[in-house]
Amino acid sequence: MRGLTGAEPTGRWAVQAAFTAVAVFAALALFASGCATGGTGARDEGPAHADSVAPATKSVAPRTVGASGRVDGVELVKDDPRISAEVRRELKPCVGDEYPVDVSYGDLTGGSAADVVVNVLTCGDAVGVGSYVYREEHGRYENVFKAEEPPVYAEIDRGDLVVTKQVYEKGDPVSSPSGENVITYRWISGRFAERYRTHNDYGSAVGDGPSSTP
Repeated sequence: MRGLTGAEPTGRWAVQAAFTAVAVFAALALFASGCATGGTGARDEGPAHADSVAPATKSVAPRTVGASGRVDGVELVKDDPRISAEVRRELKPCVGDEYPVDVSYGDLTGGSAADVVVNVLTCGDAVGVGSYVYREEHGRYENVFKAEEPPVYAEIDRGDLVVTKQVYEKGDPVSSPSGENVITYRWISGRFAERYRTHNDYGSAVGDGPSSTP
């Protein structure tokens, strides 16, 4: 009949209460440690982050920056074996680490990534010495167009590649060419094909009329 006296149940309840207190303390300690380490609950133990799952794309041309798809035009040209020695000589910093290189992006070839147009200029007078188009193929940027007859400059115009080549007559200073040839290329059957070209003669300076023969 000791069960009716309360002595034994009281001791058992005391032990049970002690275990309960220990369990509550352990749960509170675990919760506190999770907060102290900046945990995010169950998501910390869930699927791995994307950057730890996605394989490194080592085959992509170097100097690609993050997910933006932007590239370092200087390094892209330096790593290109098709670039002439003359252009390589011009590819040097003008001030500090600033190179005379223009880089633009657009859809020229219908690829999965934006095509990259790189123009290399001279430091002194910004004359274009080389224009190139790079297309992303099989994880690398491949050179699919080049023009290295200065002065030259390439641009993207509504899906076409437009290359401007200035024309100098004998005696023309570098700053004053006589005219320009504008050549439009379109990506056809895996290469750039010339569609049409125009020639523009630059007019005389303001205030100078055409010369007349007495």
